[in-house]
Amino acid sequence: MANSSSKTPITSLCTHTLTSLHYRDADLVEDLMGKKTFTEVMLMQILGRTPRPVDIRITDVVLIVLMEHGLTPSAIATRLIYMSAPENLQGAVSAGLLAVGSSFIGTMENCSVLLDRITAAADPDAEALTIAQHFKTIKAAVPGFGHHLHKPVDPRAYKLLEMGRAEPDLKGDKIRALEILSKAVDSVAGRPITINATGAVAALLGEIGIPTAVMRGFAVISRSAGLVAHIVEEQQSPSGRFIWDTVEHAIPFVEGANKIG
Repeated sequence: MANSSSKTPITSLCTHTLTSLHYRDADLVEDLMGKKTFTEVMLMQILGRTPRPVDIRITDVVLIVLMEHGLTPSAIATRLIYMSAPENLQGAVSAGLLAVGSSFIGTMENCSVLLDRITAAADPDAEALTIAQHFKTIKAAVPGFGHHLHKPVDPRAYKLLEMGRAEPDLKGDKIRALEILSKAVDSVAGRPITINATGAVAALLGEIGIPTAVMRGFAVISRSAGLVAHIVEEQQSPSGRFIWDTVEHAIPFVEGANKIG
């Protein structure tokens, strides 16, 4: 019997003939074009099922929230690369997307791992407390909590959660897990710590069945649109050279300051 690893790979995402093109089992021309939105087709492709109205509503608001946050590292990277290679728009966008990770934009994945643990735990409150104490011990922020710009609360997060709670078709288990974790985080910190946008995004994407390992992809999709807007603005009002000059003058050269050994 042949080893499963030697089987021919398959795809069910797309196929085409000389006269037609199908996304999964939907005819692109007859079933999708002019009849479905981008969000609907995106979810169909990613989830492999027909999205529910609630899936589309939640995904749309998540994509809007993740699209933009000003001159963040991702936007700065995009602007600087575009300044260096204006003929390569896609290179500038891809440079900005490299900043979607475990520190910025993509932290919903880190938070979702914790929500999965709490949801699966026999004692969710105890599990949440263990998590909060662990992050205090290692002197690190709990993923999905705290924000250096939005205080005392991140308004995006609480609007997202309000919308999620209002959806009767959601189970609510991931939202409850986030609420349990928030209570534990506050208790261990001894003060209120805001849930941030990516914490709320983790809960809402979990509610509509997005696997933890896929969540960061939604940040990539959304932020791509935001970075294209930054390039448009860069074309109209260039800032790349200003950013470069500002950094060069703000960080002085000190001979021998960083010697190794």
